[in-house]
Amino acid sequence: MKDGIHPEYDEITVVMSDGTEFKTRSTMDTKDGEYHSEVDSKNHPFYTGNMNFQKKAGRIDRFKKRYGKD
Repeated sequence: MKDGIHPEYDEITVVMSDGTEFKTRSTMDTKDGEYHSEVDSKNHPFYTGNMNFQKKAGRIDRFKKRYGKD
């Protein structure tokens, strides 16, 4: 590797939304060496199954509704 062109690769602590922590290495620039995650697999709707799907009309129905066609 060439000197002086790569970012610093330091150890950081990742703190999940539920308080659990783990250490990893990253090029992320953190002030205190910690990254606080707001969303993870324990609270994201995709993983928890609490997604609210809204029924949307198809493209043709939307066109008809928008332009007043039957």
